[in-house]
Amino acid sequence: MATVVLLLISNIFMTFAWYGHLKYKESALWKVVLASWSIALLEYCFQVPANRIGHRCFSAAQLKLIQEVITLLVFSVFSVLYLKEKLKWNYMVSFMLIVGAVFFAFKDWSGAPAASKETPASTAAPNAPAAAPGVKG
Repeated sequence: MATVVLLLISNIFMTFAWYGHLKYKESALWKVVLASWSIALLEYCFQVPANRIGHRCFSAAQLKLIQEVITLLVFSVFSVLYLKEKLKWNYMVSFMLIVGAVFFAFKDWSGAPAASKETPASTAAPNAPAAAPGVKG
């Protein structure tokens, strides 16, 4: 849960760093770059701990997909409320396809039982020799 909260906060900062300047097109480019870098520094203060904490239980690919979904949610709200842009149906379909990617990344397709369940192989003596094929023990 801490990972998701930290990623949410970092994405709010990053969205403003990347897209907030679009409302200020009359400002000099060097000024908006400097402002964006300043905001991005705050973003990294949340992003790096989020990934460190999250990597304890998620793979890097899973962390990236979590971040992308959070980014899309934050950006959707940002673009409607801050930039006053409409969220078109084809954007929503595109976003949902990315959410579908998260399902595939987190689904265990191996068919193996959950790690918390005891399997017959795990009940064997830890150092017992394996029987040769065709030999009864």
